[in-house]
Amino acid sequence: MNINIRTAVAADCPAILELIHELALYEKAPEEVTVTLEEFIDAGFGKQPVWKAFVAEADNRIVGFALYYTRYSTWKGCRLYLEDFIVTEEYRGKGIGKLLFETVIKEARDKGYNGMSWQVLDWNAPAINFYNKYNAYMEAGWLNASLSTEALQH
Repeated sequence: MNINIRTAVAADCPAILELIHELALYEKAPEEVTVTLEEFIDAGFGKQPVWKAFVAEADNRIVGFALYYTRYSTWKGCRLYLEDFIVTEEYRGKGIGKLLFETVIKEARDKGYNGMSWQVLDWNAPAINFYNKYNAYMEAGWLNASLSTEALQH
């Protein structure tokens, strides 16, 4: 199988958003994906892009992606934050995730970042096992906090 990893372009957004929905379903939270395709494209390719991504192509279609952005830590400095990373189910176990993840690592290294970070659900054993192959540090003791659009209005 010929696998091509490349930087995402705006035309890839519908396929990436499909994979985001697949990931949300896997993570048992399909209703949490509320971003529209228009918002998604604008956030990545509009006047003030906030994210970048790499896509994996196989069999003439996008079968995976890794979406990231720069995060600034007051303790560590500039770091790459991996927001989402998925290979569609039928293409898992073929080394595509490894290629994508290592492309993101190379991006962090090339940009001179002081590391990279991401989140993984504590029940997602396949992902945890994958990250452990890279000697990833799994941080305990932190809770995720957020405010919804509605909460911001109050």
